[in-house]
Amino acid sequence: MAAEAGTTGQDRTAFDGLAVALVVFIMFTWGLNQVAIRVGNWGFNPMLMAAGRAALGGLCVFLWCQWRRIPLFARDGTLPGGIAAGLLFGVEFVLIFLAMDLTSVGRVTLMMNLMPFWVAIGSHFLLGERMSPRALAGMCVAFFGVFIVFSDHVTQQGPHAMRGDVMALLSGVFWGMTTLVIKRTRLASAAPEKILLYQLVVAAIVPLPLLGMEGPLIRNPDVLSVCAFLFQALFVVAFTYPLWFWMVRRYPASKLSNFAFLTPAFGVLLSGVLLGEPLGWKIFAALILIATGLMIVNRPARKAL
Repeated sequence: MAAEAGTTGQDRTAFDGLAVALVVFIMFTWGLNQVAIRVGNWGFNPMLMAAGRAALGGLCVFLWCQWRRIPLFARDGTLPGGIAAGLLFGVEFVLIFLAMDLTSVGRVTLMMNLMPFWVAIGSHFLLGERMSPRALAGMCVAFFGVFIVFSDHVTQQGPHAMRGDVMALLSGVFWGMTTLVIKRTRLASAAPEKILLYQLVVAAIVPLPLLGMEGPLIRNPDVLSVCAFLFQALFVVAFTYPLWFWMVRRYPASKLSNFAFLTPAFGVLLSGVLLGEPLGWKIFAALILIATGLMIVNRPARKAL
């Protein structure tokens, strides 16, 4: 999901205590979402989970738009960009759900949340937005953290963990590409809810050809795995995504981006607390480096005096 959507407004509300509480709540929820994906995969085929999550969440967002009378079907030239963004978004989550079957939640969370760095690289080469020395420094710090993750054998789970790590890393690349498509096409001026629906509708279709490649559709379903699926679709997708877009419209984006490091932090910590995943010193070192890199990249530039 791209945070840039709907950021065209000029007047922003001061970043108050409510804003801090809401953004921390959202980052916590998105960290918990990574755990929910793993738990849902225990009960159901990952591709079924990915498609169902997008479909049910998209239906809820569509009903919300109808209730709020948000126009969705105007011919505004956003269809090509919407399909492209949806395809990239769909591939991103295919990779995430597959990676969760192969490697640890903590490692997936760290790898996928490198997205801002891929956006910075893409913006530099494709959009003509020159990368600042500060952004380059932050990127180097974060990618040193990635090197540590790949060297950490304590948190690797099974012989295919490295493949899962690569999938998680690529999911961040596709996430970044989604953001670039939104910035480069007419989606940049579209309503955030419409952008989200483009992504969810297409993402509900992308996993379907892969259903037969990931074993039976139903694995070992129980109350926990069903709740994990409903949490993703009804709470993460249908509630926190629109809430985030509302915050992006209401508050300065530079302030919101300062909290981006919390999602991987919560994801790593919750994977240890809730799933009992081993958290060696290397994974914490990688978390610190990646979080530091994110803070460096997202820190607003000082205005010239």
